[in-house]
Amino acid sequence: MATIKIPTPLRVYTDSQAQITVSGATIGAALDDLTAQYPELRPHLFNGGDLRNFVNVFLDDEDVRFLDGLNTEIETDANLRIIPSIAGGKRDDGSAGRTG
Repeated sequence: MATIKIPTPLRVYTDSQAQITVSGATIGAALDDLTAQYPELRPHLFNGGDLRNFVNVFLDDEDVRFLDGLNTEIETDANLRIIPSIAGGKRDDGSAGRTG
């Protein structure tokens, strides 16, 4: 079965689990299985049926947005990672700016 690595800020919704085993033949099906196991996680990943803009899903080292998105087919032993975008903070010069 495929596995999804969960980033630290979202582990509060997965009973502190860092890695979850999921089933599904596509990224979308795997994420559906993940959110079926942990329903409180869904609104943090999805806006309706689409991934939120700040949520990045990687299949190995490839951002799935540059593949077939949620329709990207996966092998049963796929390694997926959820990586939220980080923004905010201050630059070294003290002005606000994007940091990630």
